[in-house]
Formats: sequence, C-alpha cells, structure tokens
Amino acid sequence: MMDLKFIIPVLFFSLQSYASATADEAILDAYIQEGVKNNLALKQKRFQYEQANSSLDEAKRMFLPSISIEARYSRAGGGREIEFPVGDLMNPVYSTLNQLLAAHGDPSTPFPQLQNEVIPFLREKEHETKIRTVLPLLQPALVYNYSIKNALTEVYAAAMESYKNTLVAEIKNAYYKYLQTNQMVQLFEDTRSLLDENIRVSQVLFDNQMVTMDVVYRARAEKLDIDQRLSDAQKKNTLAQAYFNFLLNRPLQENIKVSESDYINQNLAISPEKAEQMALQNRQEIVQMRHAISAAQGNYNLVKSRFYPGLSLVVDYGFQGEKYSFTEKDDYWMASLVLSWNLFNGFQDQAKKEQARLAKQQLQARHYELQNQIRMQVKDALLTLKVSRDVLQSAAEQEKYASESFKIITKKYEQGMANHLEFLDARVSMTNAQINKIMKQYDFMIGMAEFEKTINQTKSNQVVK
Repeated sequence: MMDLKFIIPVLFFSLQSYASATADEAILDAYIQEGVKNNLALKQKRFQYEQANSSLDEAKRMFLPSISIEARYSRAGGGREIEFPVGDLMNPVYSTLNQLLAAHGDPSTPFPQLQNEVIPFLREKEHETKIRTVLPLLQPALVYNYSIKNALTEVYAAAMESYKNTLVAEIKNAYYKYLQTNQMVQLFEDTRSLLDENIRVSQVLFDNQMVTMDVVYRARAEKLDIDQRLSDAQKKNTLAQAYFNFLLNRPLQENIKVSESDYINQNLAISPEKAEQMALQNRQEIVQMRHAISAAQGNYNLVKSRFYPGLSLVVDYGFQGEKYSFTEKDDYWMASLVLSWNLFNGFQDQAKKEQARLAKQQLQARHYELQNQIRMQVKDALLTLKVSRDVLQSAAEQEKYASESFKIITKKYEQGMANHLEFLDARVSMTNAQINKIMKQYDFMIGMAEFEKTINQTKSNQVVK
C-alpha cells in the first residue's frame, strides 16, 4: 500500500497547479471579454452590422402599404378652350317662339337671345386634397431585394465575428508579448544584481593582488552590456503594455495582471484532419463568402425581375373643386389596378443580367480559392506550432543544464578551483539560455493563439492538453 505521506503532497501539488492554471486562464479570459466589449474597431464592425440590419427592416417594410396625403391648389390661364354654340342652336328657336307669342297677343317676356359659350379647358382656380394608399400586389423586385438585404446582413454579421476572432488572437498575442518582455526585464534586473556582486568580488580579488585589472574591466563591461539590454527590454515592455491596453481601449499606462502559468508541457490534442475540418466549418470568412454568393444570386434574380410585370393597387379618396370645401358634394374616390411591364429597354437589362451572372461566378471562384488558402493556413500553423513546441522543450532543457552548470562553476569559483573567465562564460551561457527559454515559451503561446485563430477556436484547452 502506497504511503499517504507521498500521496498527499503530490495531490496537493496537482490541485495547486490546476488552480493556478485556472486562475491564470481566468485573467486572460477577463481581458478578452473586456476587449471584445470595448475595442473601437470591433464597435465599428458592430455599427456596420446594425446598419445592415436596419436596411433589412426597410426592405421588409416595403411589402406594407404606403399611405400619403397629397394636396394641390392651382391657378391657370390660357390653354385649350371648348366652344359650345348654344346661341347658334337656341336663338332660331327662341325667335320663332317669340313670333308665335306676339301673333297670339301674349304679353309674356320674350325669350332672350343667347351668346355662344367658350369654356376654358383649365379651371382658373382649382384644388385637390386626397389620401392615397398604394399596396404592391405583385412586385418580384421587392422579394429579391429582401433576399439581397438579408444576405448582406449575414455578410456583415460574419465580418463582425471574423474580426472578433482576430481580435481575440491579437489580445492573446499582445498579452503574451507583454509577459515575454516583462520576464525579460526581470531576468536582466536579476542578472544586473548578479553582476554587481561580480564587480564587487572582482575588485576585492584585485585589491588582494589575486587577479589582474582586466578581470575588473571585464566585469564592468558585462554590467554595461546588461544595462543596455535592460533598457531595450524596458522599452519593449512599455510598448507591449501600451499596445495591449490600446486593444482593450484602456489608458495606455494601465497596469496589467501577470500570469504565471508554465506552458512547456502542453501538447496538441487535435489531428491535422480535424483541424482542417474545424477551420472550414467555423471560419467566418467562409460563412461570409457563402452569404456574399447568396447576395450575388439575389442581385441576378433582381435584374431578371425587370422582365416581369408588376401589379399595384392604388386607392384615392379626397375632395376637388374651385373653392376649399369639404362637403359630400365635393368628395370623390378612385381605386385603380396599376400594371407596369418593361417590354424593351434597349437591351440594357440583358447586359446588367450578364454582369450579375459574372459577379456571382467571380465570388464562387473566390470561395474555392479561400477554402484552399484556409487549408494552407491550417497546415502552416499546425507545423509551426509543433516545431515551436519541440524547440521550447529543447530550450527548457538547455536552460536547466546551463543553470546547473553555472551553480557548479560558481561553487568552484568561490573555492578558487575555476578562474574568472570560466565563471563569466558560465554566467553568459545561463543568461542566454534563460533568454532563449523565455522567447521560445511565449513564441509557442503566440503560435498557439494564431493556430486557434486559424481554426476559429478560442478555447486553448480544447486544442492542447
């Protein structure tokens, strides 16, 4: 039976490591959520999507009737006239009647002589006030316009999601860059303290005539070199901090919480075939292209619909007259079925139809090309990540051996069994190995973020273990 004294510490260490990794992942996830919420470029993409969605609502409401009030008041003069020869027609009759009345001694008032009437075609004054209702009954263009707007809305939605995926990867990369430069600064500061002690010891040895002055000079030169590298690392750390905060739309000097996870032992848990399948299934660029092709098909159908007849119902109710009067004698109504049919337009519609067909074929070719590009991206990202993981494991082993070697050389140097040159060489080897490990560690994490972006998978614990 296994000793509980051994089991309990191991179990505690495992739980502690898991809690630490979970806490570190929670830090980055919180930053990602903040960036997705506040990033200005993503907000612009969101506004574009909302605008497209509003355009879709507009296309949907085109199927509803439109109601308007139309009023007109006119003053007119001249124009065509209608001549009505009422005098020529009635005056002979009236004259005969007057003669008959006079012959019979009838004292009645004689019939008057009439003038011919001239009636102008245009009224001198006229008003018309009406309510017009227009209802599309058969308008194929409205149906195809709605399908286009719906497809374009999905295009903008996919574009927003695609940028969100890119933003998540960019936030991860910026965070890892900050951690990388932060550890570099810490390493150079620790090395600087070590070299300060080396200068002090070298000076004591020189004062006791145990070494020559070149040992002191070499120690000081090493210190100045580290100072320069520390300044460069601090500059890169400040820029990495500013860029990370820029992505999150925060003040550029805002403090960043530091993760302490060790990523060396993470291994890929996904096959190349599965990765390619996930990329082709999840990448929003593919979704965006599919909806763009749908929009192009809708545009082709819209152009074809110009050859189809359209039918609308128009209903008017209002008032007409020479004076503004709204009585039962002045009102009127009219209902009309309006048919419009484009029979010939100089072959312009045929040319536009051909343009729409070619535009759709161009998008289909781009869709096929995009799929091949994504396959290449997945292959490249996967191979790069595997190489980066192997290089990281090698760098970790190198740093381990260099550190152990430096410890041994330090003890020998303190006991006078190793010269100063051996000590400095061991220190330089250890520092370079530590720098290499830091660089390769976060290069691996940046590669992981790029791989996750390539397959549109943001949860790293699903592709590594």
